[in-house]
Amino acid sequence: MAKVTRDDVARLAGTSTAVVSYVINNGPRPVAPATRERVLAAIKELGYRPDRVAQAMASRRTDLIGLIVPDARQPFFGEMAHAVEQAASERGKMVLVGNSDYLDEREVHYLRAFLGMRVSGLILISQGLSENAAAEIEAWDARVVLLHERPEAIDDVAVVLDDIGGAQLAVRHLLEHGYEYVACIGGIEITPTVGDPVTDHVEGWRRAMLEAGRSTEGRLFQAPYNRYDAYKVALGLLSGPDRPPAIFCATDDQAIGVLRAARELRIEVPGELAVAGFDDVKEAGLTDPPLTTVASDRPAMARAAVDMVLDDAVRPASSRRERVRQFPSALVVRRSCGCA
Repeated sequence: MAKVTRDDVARLAGTSTAVVSYVINNGPRPVAPATRERVLAAIKELGYRPDRVAQAMASRRTDLIGLIVPDARQPFFGEMAHAVEQAASERGKMVLVGNSDYLDEREVHYLRAFLGMRVSGLILISQGLSENAAAEIEAWDARVVLLHERPEAIDDVAVVLDDIGGAQLAVRHLLEHGYEYVACIGGIEITPTVGDPVTDHVEGWRRAMLEAGRSTEGRLFQAPYNRYDAYKVALGLLSGPDRPPAIFCATDDQAIGVLRAARELRIEVPGELAVAGFDDVKEAGLTDPPLTTVASDRPAMARAAVDMVLDDAVRPASSRRERVRQFPSALVVRRSCGCA
C-alpha cells in the first residue's frame, strides 16, 4: 500500500498542502473552522500520519521537551515529572525524562543528549547546577527553564516556590503547639547552596526558631533526602538521651522515614513527638498519623515552566527577558503535629 502523503490529504480536502500543514501544526496561520474540519476528516479517512522526523529536520526543532530530574524514584520528583508531562501534552508536546542521580556528569550527559535531539526546550530540576552544565547551556544557546531551584551558576528563566516562607509556616505552627524547640533534619550538604530548596527549608526553620527566641545550636541534623537513609538517622536521634520534642524535615520523604523510626521505637506521634515535612507528596495524607506538611501547586508550576520554555521559542535569544516566577507555599495541617 502506497504511503499517504500531505498532497493526498490536500486533494481530498480540496485545499492546499500549506493549509494542511497549518492544521497539523496549529499554525502559524489561522484556518477557517469549516476548512479545518474538512482537513481533519480527510486525515482520518486516509489514515495520514505526519512524518515527525522530516518535520523536525525542516524546522530544526522537535515536538519534544527535555526534562532532567535528580531522581524520579523520589515521590516529589515523580509527581513533578508527571505534572510537566500533563502540561506539555496540553501544548501538543511530549516529554523525554532523564535522571541525573545528583551527579554533575550525568546532568551534562542529558543536557547534551536532549539538546542534540533539537528539543523544543528543556526543563531542568537541578540540585546545584555545575559550571560544566551552565557552559553547555550557554554553548547551545538553549531555551532552558529552571524548575524548583534557581542555581547561582545561571541567571535565566526559573519557576520556584517560596521555600523559606513555607518552612517558616511549618516551624511556627509546631512552636505554637508549645513545644520547647523544633529540631531540623536537612540535607547532606556541608556548604549551603544558594537557591537550593533544602537549603532554603533549613533557613526558614532557622528564622522561625530565632523569631521565637529559640536556639538552633546542635539542633540541625543531616540526612539524605530519601526515607530509607532518613529512617537510619532518625533511629539514632530518637533513641538518644536528647530526643527532640518536635522535628521539621526538609522533605516529606525524610519525614516518612522519621515516622517509621518513631513507630519502631514505640514513640507516640504526636503524643511524644511532633513531626512536619515539606512537599505534600500524595503519601503524606496516608501515613500514620497523617503528616503535616507544606504544599505547592505543582500543576501550576509545571504549566508555568512549560509555557515559559515554549513561549521563548517564538522570541529571538537576544530579546528573551530574564524572568523568575515564584509560587506561594501553603501549610497543610494533619495529625502528626498535634492537631486534632
